[in-house]
Amino acid sequence: MVIKVDMGSQSPTISRLRSITSQVIASISSFLLMLNLGMAIFFSTLMIPALLNAKQGLSLTETQASWLGSMSFLAQPAGAFMSIPILDYFGRKKANFISNIPVLAAWLLVYFSWNLPSLFAGSALLGISLGIMEAPINSYIGEISDPSIRGALITGSTFFGTLGTLIMYFLGIVIDWRNAALISIIAPVASMITVSFAPETPVWLLARNRDKESLKSLCKLRGWTTPDNVKAEFDELNAYSKNLLKCVICCNTNQEQKTCEHESMNWFHRRILTFRYVMLCKETLRPLSLVIMYFLFYVMSGLVPIRPNLINVCGALGMAQDGKHIAFMVSVFTLITTFVVIGLIEVIGKRKLAIGSMLGSAVSCLLLSIYAKKNLDNTVFSYNPSTFPTETSIVPVILLYLLTIFTGMGIPWVLLGELFPFRSRASAQGLSAASNYFFCFVGTKTFIDLETKFMLWGSFAVYAGFGFFGAIYLYFFLPETEGKSLQEIEEFYKGELRVFADDAFINRIRKLKR
Repeated sequence: MVIKVDMGSQSPTISRLRSITSQVIASISSFLLMLNLGMAIFFSTLMIPALLNAKQGLSLTETQASWLGSMSFLAQPAGAFMSIPILDYFGRKKANFISNIPVLAAWLLVYFSWNLPSLFAGSALLGISLGIMEAPINSYIGEISDPSIRGALITGSTFFGTLGTLIMYFLGIVIDWRNAALISIIAPVASMITVSFAPETPVWLLARNRDKESLKSLCKLRGWTTPDNVKAEFDELNAYSKNLLKCVICCNTNQEQKTCEHESMNWFHRRILTFRYVMLCKETLRPLSLVIMYFLFYVMSGLVPIRPNLINVCGALGMAQDGKHIAFMVSVFTLITTFVVIGLIEVIGKRKLAIGSMLGSAVSCLLLSIYAKKNLDNTVFSYNPSTFPTETSIVPVILLYLLTIFTGMGIPWVLLGELFPFRSRASAQGLSAASNYFFCFVGTKTFIDLETKFMLWGSFAVYAGFGFFGAIYLYFFLPETEGKSLQEIEEFYKGELRVFADDAFINRIRKLKR
């Protein structure tokens, strides 16, 4: 189908502010979904101190607390894999709506939990819900936004996730964990209402041969304008989508014909070939390996593994403030940092920001390790408050805030929304999100083991090592994607394997090799 655009009467040019406003409004439902995600991820941080060896009601041992803190991360990969068919079959908009249903049930189950099995079941369902959310959020925002503000919008969703964490920590100060779970229901309900008014992404509609709806959606997303003002962008998207409609087997075997013969071949064999040319191609595998490795280094570089037990870690390090208030301030600093990153992305780009944040996290963990080695007794154990030092200091507080700031500058979720080609986007984002949650589970679950064997100083030393290796990895393999269209980013990974380091240091080494 060809959509004709009447160029007889030229419409006035839409202002950039109006265009940005329309995209921000369309993203509100995703922002609210991310708000709830932030509240849910760190709900265990609020819950564990209240239940650890509690004398009344539900009570957790140290081992049970370790499992509860990591339970949602263990369950999240299942949700991430469930999101793949939802995202492709129902579309990005409906997937955002569907993602809110299980999280509503999870909050209710946690609120009414009557024993430990029901509490663990609620935490697991919360984790599955979080896994379902990630890919729809990043796919929707990535596909509706133009390249100049895509990074800022995806970072904006991260900002709302951080805001959710801040809200949860605040609720932990003023109310108990059950009422916090009940209040958390507001976010998914609001997201379900606002998503009803958001348009579907133009590229998904084009891939389903719904050209008229796609053009209408693009007009809304670019400032409620007329078709002639979006003609160039629509033509580019249309040409890209026409390639998506071709048989992927024909395209990759140079057998393009007027009539594709692969539709009549054995169903299983055709699925295997399709998987090979969609998921095992360079355009998918290279960014997928990059994002997975980034998540590994990001998660294991310090803040994420200690977060479920953060309040107790503050006490174990002898911080000169109450643990709950420090945890609240960690969320405040993360929120501020994420807001600043929205502006920094456009100024310095994503590559320098990612490398700098990883290096900063590594240095912060190293300094915390040195402090713990010099100032803490070997008997100090964060899961046993009776071993906490009586003398306190402001130094570990400052170092923890520095770690928070550098962690908040990390942008793995921004890359998740823009690196993958359309055909494999849902599956690759689901796999990436699953890997993140798996690493979060491993990190949070093994923190107690690391601390038992190496004490706090050894644990932070391990996290520092991950941070330094991560900075080196990103230096060589992370491209600069700021201001690039999704099609241009896809071209990065075609052809020969590329090293993206391009500065005086690496260029001098290259000259020496020649």
